[in-house]
Amino acid sequence: MPTPRLVLWDVDHTLIDTGGVGSEIYAAAFEEVTGRPMENKAEITGRTEPVIFREALAANCITDPGDYFPKFARAQANGYAQRADEMRTRGRVLPGVVAVLSDLAQRPDVVQTVLTGNIQESAEIKLATFDLDQYLNLAIAAYGTDHDERPRLVNIARTRAMKTTGHHFDETNTIIIGDTVSDVGAGREGGAKVIAVATGRTSTTELAEAGADAVFADLTQPDLVPIIFGEAFT
Repeated sequence: MPTPRLVLWDVDHTLIDTGGVGSEIYAAAFEEVTGRPMENKAEITGRTEPVIFREALAANCITDPGDYFPKFARAQANGYAQRADEMRTRGRVLPGVVAVLSDLAQRPDVVQTVLTGNIQESAEIKLATFDLDQYLNLAIAAYGTDHDERPRLVNIARTRAMKTTGHHFDETNTIIIGDTVSDVGAGREGGAKVIAVATGRTSTTELAEAGADAVFADLTQPDLVPIIFGEAFT
């Protein structure tokens, strides 16, 4: 059997949409930890959670005594756990996701996990809430708490995958699937091919201009799985 492809999925707006619950949990956890409401927000799209948190503190003129982020991480994860039912009601799995994940999970020539800016525990709770964790090897995932810079997460996931599976993964057989220019940049800088989907705030034109190897409107496109194994990804 040839070396499998390593598929690295973004989470928010690629696999799921929390329906606004995630933003509410973030604000509540921020206020719980800092004692102040988050009046000014940081840019979140495509960025890692530690960076977002530091910039949110700065935007609200709050000085971190050194333990705010670990406390925030716990408070955020607790929020997701406590509001899982509400997230299922208000949020959703995005179109085509279950079919694609299920298809790839059944293939011996694919290893799939997530590459996300999320905190690990929060990401795992979100994926479990929508029953998507069954399709993914989360033991080899890369999270925002592994490194501030998203491109660096590619090699972290790849190294974990190689240690776990015994297969070799490099830029020829590692594929990121995400919805932002940052996902595209992570692939280009981190050494991976990129399939971009316009299921978030970024248009197909912007994703193509950023350098994605393939761009789709969403994950319902019938060519998506075949293209992973096509000429563009060899």
